[in-house]
Amino acid sequence: MRALSLLEARVLGVLIEKAHTVPDSYPLSLNSLTLGCNQKTARDPVVNATESEVQGAIDSLKVLHLVFESSGSRVARYEHNMGRAMGLPSQSVALLAVLALRGPQTSSELRANCDRLHRFADVSSVEAFLDELAARSEEKGGPLTLKLPRAPGAREQRWTHLLCGAVDISAMPVAPQSDDFVATSELAALKSQQAAMQNELAELRALVDRLYSELGVSKT
Repeated sequence: MRALSLLEARVLGVLIEKAHTVPDSYPLSLNSLTLGCNQKTARDPVVNATESEVQGAIDSLKVLHLVFESSGSRVARYEHNMGRAMGLPSQSVALLAVLALRGPQTSSELRANCDRLHRFADVSSVEAFLDELAARSEEKGGPLTLKLPRAPGAREQRWTHLLCGAVDISAMPVAPQSDDFVATSELAALKSQQAAMQNELAELRALVDRLYSELGVSKT
């Protein structure tokens, strides 16, 4: 499959999103789809596409079998076919849709933002599907996600989609790998170790106090 344009990816993402969030209005009319593409909230970047531009994106996606027009309605309505066309499970489709709609995000952010499309049990399950998409073979169309370098001041790395082609990360600011940086998981482990050491120290102090008492020796 060729790389999608920004608007094509946005159209696809909106169709996937609305299939879950407004099922009574799905499939979407051209007007509803355009409004979804131009939303000011939960969109990054924000776009201002016309209906004719959205129609052009729909027509291109139909050629790729990613979108098709439903029958039985006086008004043309459209629905996505991403899972079947690309051989992806619903979890992967949800992640790609949210990335296409909201831009790069951490695994934790993706889990929260995907909640209405697919409820992931934990962050590790999100990362498992992201890793699978990142390792997708060329026979299946190549990788569809990429883990970006950690940005300055950020604790976690973000993920981005590759539906619109390769991403140039060479110009992105990267956080220095300084010695004073501690990952969240490392910090939790250090706190656990500190608590265990404090408990051991308290037990040793109690033992010493008991020995002093039994021996009749006063502490100076």
